Amino acid sequence: MTSTSYLDLSDGRSIAYRFTPGTGPVIVFLPGYMSDMAGSKAAALFEMARASGLPCLLFDYSGCGESPGDFADGTLTRWKQEVLALVAALETDEKIVLVGSSMGGWLMLMAGLALGDRLAGLVGIAPAPDFTEWGIPQMDKALLADGEILFEDNPYGPEPTPTHPGFWADGQANLMLEGEIAIDAPVRLLHGQRDPDVPFEISLKLAEKLRSADVQVTLIKDGDHRLSRDADIRLLLRTVAELVLPLAGPRAEGTPES
Repeated sequence: MTSTSYLDLSDGRSIAYRFTPGTGPVIVFLPGYMSDMAGSKAAALFEMARASGLPCLLFDYSGCGESPGDFADGTLTRWKQEVLALVAALETDEKIVLVGSSMGGWLMLMAGLALGDRLAGLVGIAPAPDFTEWGIPQMDKALLADGEILFEDNPYGPEPTPTHPGFWADGQANLMLEGEIAIDAPVRLLHGQRDPDVPFEISLKLAEKLRSADVQVTLIKDGDHRLSRDADIRLLLRTVAELVLPLAGPRAEGTPES
């Protein structure tokens, strides 16, 4: 995989990213909460794009993965700024396709709204908009409002998963499912019906709230939250390719380069 580079922001943040150039819309992968660009879905997308001559951008939010910083400072608003800064720094005027996993599916909506006409499409993988609202019990919300940090068992790693008061408050200020989401680009949502973390009904509700008429939801009956099995990743790659390749011209639609 392409080596890691860093984008330095004016406030001192340094954002780790990997980019492969190409022709057509830029595929930008947005990881989930406490995840990074080293995951299997991100790597598979990057390699598909590289082989097909498509541009693709992977990155780590500040405080995550290879990006320095304190995770406790992370918020959706802060990480959205980083997405937009990276896109602005690309030496291309191509449109953008955002692919968001779990929390990244919330972030892709926020960034997609900010991109306006430059947004070419969204692909959500178990998207989790508004999880600071529906995913946290009322008693725990009261603790967060009082400035306490919550810790939950982490089924994906040895360390407990923290929820910091600043992240929660910012999430509550950026709820998306309470009204129309003014995005008109095509949207594809993939969701496992055995997802223990984000109910698949969230994707159905999101489809209703999006203004776009071109929204498709694919439910994977035996799919979990991560959707990282070989079959799940093949579905993701096919979904992204079907959205991107028609916009990329004949070069990318041909046989992928080895």
